[in-house]
Amino acid sequence: MTGREALPNKGGGERRAGRHVPVMLQRCLDLLAPALERPGAVVVDCTLGLGGHSEALLTRFPEARLVALDRDKEALRLSAERLAPFGDRATLAHAVYDELPEVLRRLGIPRVAGVLFDLGVSSMQLDEADRGFAYAQDAPLDMRMDQTTGVSAAEVLNTYPPGELVRILRAYGEEKQAKRIVGAIVREREKEPFSNSARLVELIRDALPQAAKRTGGNPAKRTFQALRIEVNGELSVLERAVPAAVQALEVGGRIAVLSYHSLEDRLVKQVFAAGAATTAPPGLPVVPERYQPRLKLLTRGAELPSEEEVAANRRAAPARLRAAQRIREDVE
Repeated sequence: MTGREALPNKGGGERRAGRHVPVMLQRCLDLLAPALERPGAVVVDCTLGLGGHSEALLTRFPEARLVALDRDKEALRLSAERLAPFGDRATLAHAVYDELPEVLRRLGIPRVAGVLFDLGVSSMQLDEADRGFAYAQDAPLDMRMDQTTGVSAAEVLNTYPPGELVRILRAYGEEKQAKRIVGAIVREREKEPFSNSARLVELIRDALPQAAKRTGGNPAKRTFQALRIEVNGELSVLERAVPAAVQALEVGGRIAVLSYHSLEDRLVKQVFAAGAATTAPPGLPVVPERYQPRLKLLTRGAELPSEEEVAANRRAAPARLRAAQRIREDVE
């Protein structure tokens, strides 16, 4: 779950404006700043959401151009209103973030100076009851970030084989009680297919032993995370998207990634670590250029939000920020 932008209410004006400051905003801007302060720099917001980070980027770097991606058409519509004052400095695209190379190709942009990812589900999606992302309120089990395509969470629950459901809950939710929960799901779906979140939450509560319910917050949290990741293909998309974003950076360009659970953060860490390592065979007295690192790490491990930020916005609590700089071209 992300805290991309906590929203004061569901009323149009407040929601569109996204009054709450996006997660780790100032730190993201500071990390990207050295690459974005020159005229004509292009920065990509790969996860537009309600446009809080994008608005801040356009405001802080008045000579930069923004390209912003989102798979959610409602997010694009609301952000277009928010970013309208910036005119043609902002280009919005309906795309999943692993489609970044195709979007840049279409726009005739060979390389970019900065890339920002703010991963996971946005606050708009969490706060819209009919999207089915939140386990705290009853809603249709949809969970698709792009409601025009793909299978819903209900379809996953009702049609996937038991073994596949166990794999998903273990791999994507790190749920230790996956077998027990899936057993209950399979028994219940034979009586009546799943359609709403409240029934699933109640089933999970009933299926878990008392000890498992006493720790880790809402016992449905891990199952809902796993279903959301499966429905939206989040990890497979991210596996393609982060290397593609690094590839799109010009020398001196910078990338910042906000993750909200360990699976995302681990993947980002691996891509950055591989880019920052030499690929030379051991024992070479002089390392040729083609084996030199492509990336320089800008954060020491993953940076966390401050206690003050978490106190002001509980959705910021799980955030982990990593950043890197492109320091050389690929050499064949």
